[in-house]
Amino acid sequence: MSIVRQQAHKIIFSVLKKNVFSNKMLLQAKTRLRKQNEDTNLLYTLVKGTIKLWKHLDYVAKQYADPKKFENTDLKIKILLYLGLYQMMYCNSIPDHAAINETVELAKTLYNDKVGKFVNAILRAHQRNPEIKYPENTIQRLAFQYSFEEDMIKTLIDIYGEEETEYACLYFNDIPKLKVRVNLMATDPVKFLAYFKRRDTEFLRSEASDNFLVTSSGESALLDVSFQEGYFSIQDPAAGLVVELMEPLLDMSIVDMFAAPGSKACYIAEILQGTGEVIAIDKIPNKCKLIKQNSERLQLRNIKVVAEDAFKYAPIAPAYDKVLLDVPCSGWGVMQKKAELRWQRNQDINQLLKLQEQALKRGAMFVCPGGDLIYSTCTLNPAENEKQVKKFLKLNPDFSLVRAENIISKEYTDSGFLKTTPWKHNIDGAFAARMRRKI
Repeated sequence: MSIVRQQAHKIIFSVLKKNVFSNKMLLQAKTRLRKQNEDTNLLYTLVKGTIKLWKHLDYVAKQYADPKKFENTDLKIKILLYLGLYQMMYCNSIPDHAAINETVELAKTLYNDKVGKFVNAILRAHQRNPEIKYPENTIQRLAFQYSFEEDMIKTLIDIYGEEETEYACLYFNDIPKLKVRVNLMATDPVKFLAYFKRRDTEFLRSEASDNFLVTSSGESALLDVSFQEGYFSIQDPAAGLVVELMEPLLDMSIVDMFAAPGSKACYIAEILQGTGEVIAIDKIPNKCKLIKQNSERLQLRNIKVVAEDAFKYAPIAPAYDKVLLDVPCSGWGVMQKKAELRWQRNQDINQLLKLQEQALKRGAMFVCPGGDLIYSTCTLNPAENEKQVKKFLKLNPDFSLVRAENIISKEYTDSGFLKTTPWKHNIDGAFAARMRRKI
């Protein structure tokens, strides 16, 4: 029986049962498995893929079981079926017979022969007849076929229409590639590409920004000594465009009020080339520790990390040239990378909207005359994006919109805002508005 699959089963159960994120459990399991020379790539693939697609896998499994019996089947046993089906349907490197045998052995180890026979019967039935019929209703079809809540599908259709929503589903279900930002204080993209080409790791330039590159060989890149020495960082070009919309200039004083994990703050510090100051604020000490570690790895001396609630940071004074509000949001734009986001049933959107409003009000207090307030999210939800900014501008006539198309490529803008569409641009979904305070 595979230790990797047993660990995957344990993590998936915790996520689906407790509605939590898998990252911390994956890191802990990865450390243990590496000591045993086990395949940690397979662990990540099984966990992230199964969590992302469990609703689809559940629908598939139901087609081969008695409906009432399946409804009453224990979640842990259902997860065995999800794991087996995921390997058969999505892991091309794993033959069906291996996926079935490994899953049946895991069922026998965790339970007994009876459960093993049940799992074997479902997986063999799918192997013999893999064709699945989906509901004719579009919302239900997309929800079951691509593994989303029906409410999410309905919302996306309301915003983008049926065809675009299906493209969105396909994109979010794809396996993400590693996207990195070159540290321009240490090297440049041309040298970076040449360096990794000599090591047989292919990077491609991102169309969104000259400083960003993409690779399918994520693990080999991150294990390379150049990462530890600070030549590049993990960051999506969409997040980079937010910083580029900001236009940091040498010697500026800039505050990032919701800074974790710190990738934007570090990019700002790199653009400042060691001049000025970047105040990176986050209320969670462990996240602040990560920001410090990253800034030290990148050898950035102009970042000051403050472990404090942004709403309590003081003294309040209009003293900063730029204030970045990368606010907590629903995260619809990063569902390709964060498998659990589509199942976050504890998310209170009204509470998020209130927090975002408060953040805008608070952040505006720190902007100096002639300075800029940058509001950004990683969601596609207009209520958290355009509507929030328009409401703020109406209530604060001393701020006006700085049109994004005058700063970054028009392809990534809409109505004066930075706005990226994942399935069109092959990057995360991001929104940002730059607002200038009158002198």
